[in-house]
Amino acid sequence: MSDPQKAPTGIVMMNLGGPKNLDDVNPFLKALFADREIIQLPLQNRLGPFIANRRTKSVQKNYEDIGGGSPILHWTEEQGRGMVERLDALSPDTAPHKFYVAFRYIDPTSDDALRAMAEDGVERAVAFTQYPQFSCATTGSSMNELWRAARRTGLSDRFTWSVIDRWPTHDGFIESMTHTVREGLEQFDATDRKDVVLVFSAHSLPLSIVDRGDAYPAEVGASVHEVMSRLGYRNEYLISYQSEVGPVRWLGPSTEKVIENLGSKKRKRVLVVPIAFTSDHIETLHELDIEYGELAHEVGIEEYRRAPALNGLPSFQDAIADLVADHLASGQAATPNYGLRCPGCVNPQCRNILNPVAPYARTAVTPSKESKLYGSGR
Repeated sequence: MSDPQKAPTGIVMMNLGGPKNLDDVNPFLKALFADREIIQLPLQNRLGPFIANRRTKSVQKNYEDIGGGSPILHWTEEQGRGMVERLDALSPDTAPHKFYVAFRYIDPTSDDALRAMAEDGVERAVAFTQYPQFSCATTGSSMNELWRAARRTGLSDRFTWSVIDRWPTHDGFIESMTHTVREGLEQFDATDRKDVVLVFSAHSLPLSIVDRGDAYPAEVGASVHEVMSRLGYRNEYLISYQSEVGPVRWLGPSTEKVIENLGSKKRKRVLVVPIAFTSDHIETLHELDIEYGELAHEVGIEEYRRAPALNGLPSFQDAIADLVADHLASGQAATPNYGLRCPGCVNPQCRNILNPVAPYARTAVTPSKESKLYGSGR
């Protein structure tokens, strides 16, 4: 039983976010194309809004096709409620626990989360990435924005922080993902399941980020390996990447090209698995289900299915609660690898933690002209 008089432990659930309605699409895209930690464009303050405005109508049409908005806030809140309910039982010493959503490109923002925590009297806070596999473009960008928001809101010294920065092979996460793959395979006739090709699809990255030494491709591969191990490697499988945006080169092979290739090889049954996503949103509901579903039909794939997203799966809520409980019990500020910058890092605020709960090693970065583009995290 938690003490109602005790200051709650705040868990900040960080993710990309998504437009809640069609009016949110343009500001969401403008925020995305303004983020130099994921996309670097020449004359970004002009080219970014130009690309966002040009894409708005087509993206709005995509959201219309899935009901008018992204369900990611709904699922994040459901996951958060399940997580803190379990956490109060798992970790009574740090209870009560409260979750706060901090989206990168749409409200509720990091500013919103920090202000809500201050109002609730939070002193001990955990920045919990909802991207299982670490990337500077996702977790790194969200983390840097959280520290900037603390400065903007005057709350830099208000909380003591630790960071859950990656969890690609966490036992509960892998078990939940394996469960969804098994559910996906059940959509095929039992006699045909051995012939199903599994396509593990993850959000792509600009190659410039990969070339700096980003850990994301390796961590995606680690997640896939663990899932396939639990499946006994009974099916053929591939890893692919989706959702490229902007005029830069992206990490491949693209999920689109993989589907085309499988069709040309006369493969008839494909199950696509969203390995890097913890809930349904535009990339699963439209890109994987509608766009690639139509493409699969065009190239001759007779049965194209998608494994369900984690969404409200109880075992996944068990997993993230277990993950946070173990993290709080460890007393650590972050995983050992969090403080190690990518070999080609030029962003001086990367791998920062405000008021860390414990010391952690953080490598230096050589100043350069490019580093001035980012500013300080303090």
